[in-house]
Amino acid sequence: MKTWIKLSRVVAAAAALLLTAPAASLAVAQEAAPASASAAATESVAASEAVSESATAEAAPAAAHILASQKELTAATLSNANTTYLIFCTAMVLMMTLPGLALFYGGMVRKKNIVATVTQSVAVTCIVAVVWWAISYSMAFGTAASPFLGIAADKVNLFMGGFDNLFLKAVTPATAYSAAPTIPEYTWISYQLTFAIITPALITGAFAERVKFSGLLLFMILWSILVYAPICHMVWGGGYLAQKGVLDFAGGAVVHCNSGVAGLVSALFLGRRKGYGTEAMAPNNVIFIMIGASLLFVGWIGFNAGSEWAGDTIASAALLNTMLCTCLAGVSWKVVEWVFRGKPSLVGILSGMVAGLVVITPACGFVNPMGAMICGLLAGPVCYISATWVKKLLGYDDSLDAFGIHGAGGFLGAVLTGFLADPAVNSLGHAGMDQVMKQLLGLGVTIVWSAIGTLIILVICKFTTGLRVSEADEEAGLDASQHDEVLDH
Repeated sequence: MKTWIKLSRVVAAAAALLLTAPAASLAVAQEAAPASASAAATESVAASEAVSESATAEAAPAAAHILASQKELTAATLSNANTTYLIFCTAMVLMMTLPGLALFYGGMVRKKNIVATVTQSVAVTCIVAVVWWAISYSMAFGTAASPFLGIAADKVNLFMGGFDNLFLKAVTPATAYSAAPTIPEYTWISYQLTFAIITPALITGAFAERVKFSGLLLFMILWSILVYAPICHMVWGGGYLAQKGVLDFAGGAVVHCNSGVAGLVSALFLGRRKGYGTEAMAPNNVIFIMIGASLLFVGWIGFNAGSEWAGDTIASAALLNTMLCTCLAGVSWKVVEWVFRGKPSLVGILSGMVAGLVVITPACGFVNPMGAMICGLLAGPVCYISATWVKKLLGYDDSLDAFGIHGAGGFLGAVLTGFLADPAVNSLGHAGMDQVMKQLLGLGVTIVWSAIGTLIILVICKFTTGLRVSEADEEAGLDASQHDEVLDH
């Protein structure tokens, strides 16, 4: 009980430690051309759009107070089409975590850890939703109006959005997020919540089969606040990296590189599983893996095409690019595996498809179909090498290849975006070394922030809740030792 009594002090101390130092070092950066790629691409409301009497009657009253990050939503600005589109995409992205990722990871672990692994995805979903409502949304998509720890508001806004919208206190049916003025802010918050959920959920694959459930919960609370929210703001909330012109259509840096790096740091910090390298640790159910990967594939359409926030030509390009890259990546992984292992596996082709989904994520709304095919061709071999050879060479235990696929794939996709962006697809995308350097800057900031923030959080968890289960509990399996709920096999 004493552990949880200390939680409020822990959060405050960690926030001050993580946010102050990076802000002080980067605040001298020059202002650059703002604008989030997806925000600028949102479909404008046609002046001729008819507004029915019933829609007018349902329109919310004018908002009493509008924050800098908000716009007033009226019957004239509301787009029912865009709102419906994003509601549907929200459901698809939520499906990626529950049940998609839960089944994908659940099938990969040993039988004695299935329930625990699935429970982690469920718990992350629930706890991150509460944190998003309380504080993370304000930090990710708000605009700081006052100094923080002695740092001027304009400098704070380079790294986080401030605390003016805690508990969504300024959100009403009559407000919209400024970059998506045709969509109710309620819908925008819900859609972005699904990204905030799946990003930390991906990390659980790196330390599967050996983490304490209490430690996992504290880690996810702190990580959502101190790592995800600031990086999300820097890239998508008009912060430092957005102003530097970094392109990240749907989360190559924010979601995949971020979670992959956090996963690697966590795997190194916790150490290897008992028996790793000497005992067989084969997946318990490849059919679960297939079902989970298929749900990820389908849901990823809402993840990528939905990040346009409108059903327009850019969303259509993102849709096609996602499908092409994913399928070719499955083939390219399978070929490499076939050559070096002698036989192709179901888990191999599914892993290749997930790698393709990761690599195309930052590029999907900027590249043409040929660019998507190049991404897919490279995704399979690069992620295969990272998930097998590099892991074996360096000796770390990234249990379910969170870094091998998401970290490496997110990095590759972000760099390829700089090389392959096509202004004919999206006017904000211009390929060249200048853009590649911007992408590398974004990746560098993401890697450093994620690595340092994750390490600080791991130390806090180690000395409060604890992180790793005992050897006896690990040997018995987390299903029995952590949850007393063993699946009848």
